[in-house]
Amino acid sequence: MSDLRAPAPPAPPGPPATPAGTLPGAPVTSDGTPHGTLDGALAGLPPEASGAEVWSALGAGGHLAACYLDGDPRRGVRPAALARLLAATDARFGIPATLSVSVPLATTLPVLATGTTPEARRALEDALAGRVTTALAATDATAGTDLSGLRTAVHLDGDTVEVTGEKQWIANATTASWFLVLARLRPGRHFTAFTWVLVPADAPGVHVRPADSSLYAASGTGHVRFDGVRLTTGHLVDRVGMGLPSFARHIATERLAGALWGVALCRRVLADTRRRLAARAHGGATLWDNEAIRQRFAACLVRTQELHALCEQFAQPVARRYDTTAAATLKAAAGATVGQVLGDCAQWWGAAGFADGSVQQTRAQAALFGIGGGATEVVLATLADSAEHVLARLELRGDTP
Repeated sequence: MSDLRAPAPPAPPGPPATPAGTLPGAPVTSDGTPHGTLDGALAGLPPEASGAEVWSALGAGGHLAACYLDGDPRRGVRPAALARLLAATDARFGIPATLSVSVPLATTLPVLATGTTPEARRALEDALAGRVTTALAATDATAGTDLSGLRTAVHLDGDTVEVTGEKQWIANATTASWFLVLARLRPGRHFTAFTWVLVPADAPGVHVRPADSSLYAASGTGHVRFDGVRLTTGHLVDRVGMGLPSFARHIATERLAGALWGVALCRRVLADTRRRLAARAHGGATLWDNEAIRQRFAACLVRTQELHALCEQFAQPVARRYDTTAAATLKAAAGATVGQVLGDCAQWWGAAGFADGSVQQTRAQAALFGIGGGATEVVLATLADSAEHVLARLELRGDTP
């Protein structure tokens, strides 16, 4: 069968290949295999463990580093390893803790890995080993998806860097040792007007407060204010002015991670729901024998398999080429699929679904799949901009059956 995909645009230049083990503190073997199993690494934690506790356990066992080629975030993610880690975390600890693991793995550490200063290298090594948590501080006090309109600013004066502004709804905010801050260098919306700054959480002028939400307490979500935080230029990450291009590349990986996680979440909730339906007596049979429910359940299975198929199709283009169109497709599909599947399952649980920790709470938490990492409307606009490319990829070739 011929390849139905349109020719891909040239891949952006990536980092040079580096031998395994170049990141001290990433405890994996020479072939990237972690020490011990995922289940073993997480077995000692209670179900209510925080995201920071989960991160620490995963890092100590080498499972964070194992999500990257050769254990190095500069080399890109290994989608299968990332999917296994997110599924295991979601199954044991739920959405908030998984959120606090997913964002650093997919976005924060790969961006941080572009830094070459001692501060950036130390933060990366400690994070990979699970010794510290990091927070991606991109979402501003302005509209979260409008990054080119953010107000948090960085002022450069010789060897001094000063950061002022506020970031809101930041995962890991209350537990982070470091904030990776996207800040404005100069006025205007040009993509070169922004850069990344690595800010220590204990620096004078950093103020953190928890978000007023119990839904994501285990993720350490909060708001961060920077009141004239003064640092050295060693805290600048990557080349000055590369903030938005770097973010655009790595948010693609975060969207892949979200889709992989979405498949695992839908499978988990559907499996739990089917067991309940099969055990719930109704009219001399069970709720599972109700044909209307079976039809809707089958539709949820179809949607989940569709998302899984998209992940299989687009995992490598996103992981290796940072394909933004493929990533937008995954993000839009994940938001729609998770919303439908959890909405239907919540209905079938009836009143029991409103118990603390039950499916209605999971459904509310899962709304982030349509908002975090780019609202569904935003990523659909990205797809519309790429309509000709998408349609060309879908064109049937003469040798296609």
